[in-house]
Amino acid sequence: MKHFTIKSVIAATALMAGATGAFAADYQLSVNTALATSDPLYKGLEAFRDNVAEATDGAVEVRLFPNSQLGPDEDVLEQARAGAPVAVIVDGGRLAVFQNEFGILGAPFLASGYDGIRKVVTSDMFNDWAGKLADGSGLQVLSFNWWQGERHLLTNKPVNGPDDLSGVRMRTPGAPVWTGTIRAMGAEPTPMPWADVYNAIQTKTIDAAEAQLPAVVGAKLDEVISNITLTGHINLITGMVTSAGWFDSLPEKYQTALLEEALKAGDIASYGTRDSLAQIEADLKAEGISIAEIDTAVFKERTAPVYDELGYGELRDKVRAIAAGE
Repeated sequence: MKHFTIKSVIAATALMAGATGAFAADYQLSVNTALATSDPLYKGLEAFRDNVAEATDGAVEVRLFPNSQLGPDEDVLEQARAGAPVAVIVDGGRLAVFQNEFGILGAPFLASGYDGIRKVVTSDMFNDWAGKLADGSGLQVLSFNWWQGERHLLTNKPVNGPDDLSGVRMRTPGAPVWTGTIRAMGAEPTPMPWADVYNAIQTKTIDAAEAQLPAVVGAKLDEVISNITLTGHINLITGMVTSAGWFDSLPEKYQTALLEEALKAGDIASYGTRDSLAQIEADLKAEGISIAEIDTAVFKERTAPVYDELGYGELRDKVRAIAAGE
């Protein structure tokens, strides 16, 4: 086990123990998210916490840690693989290093909106991926229907096409599907933790970022950017992923409760996000942020080769067919 992983597990255990001083429930699960409590998705997490407590008569206690309090997503995944009772809201790109098929969920212009991609992440095909992830890497998907919105370009200058992104250092997650997409769009992908983005833009360590509108508000990036270009280049679907070892140690009735409540809560989070987008956009405009709708055809054309470069050409067609209900 890597040294940082050991330290992370120790730190997470100390943080969890310190949260209440003593454990009252039979089982505890600490859920980490990079998002702020103001994000619409967080209401889904609160529903998950409360509904799990009710469904298990208090035997399983869920604790929520916003703003990456347990560490970056990659670190928490390693904690889970080590058997710690932690979960993280994470995208498919980060899981692709363990099970390659997950990476396509973060591929460019795969689908739009929530309903289509929900069909994909509740399909038999997806369940097969999840089973392989658990068996091969020790990570258990509780549900993967946590939709955070479509991701857009966050800059300090107008963007009308790929030429405007030439030389722009743009923060994106470090998974190949993300960096490949941003590079194909014309920018220089610069991976870093989400929590570092505000300061990095403010100090001009990077020039730009890309994210969904609720995350812009949650991270207060409207204070350090002036332009949002509505490209919708990645339809951000994420999942709640925990330790397969810890999950398997639970009584079957609690396993069932976690799976059922995670799916229900994912819908609460996702539809809440969908319903919030128009107001968030209006609020950002009122604060002076320029929000531009552009023709994304050229970006779709530029990013199309990303699928074949990562070996997702055939899988792309299957996923799009499922999303379309075919």
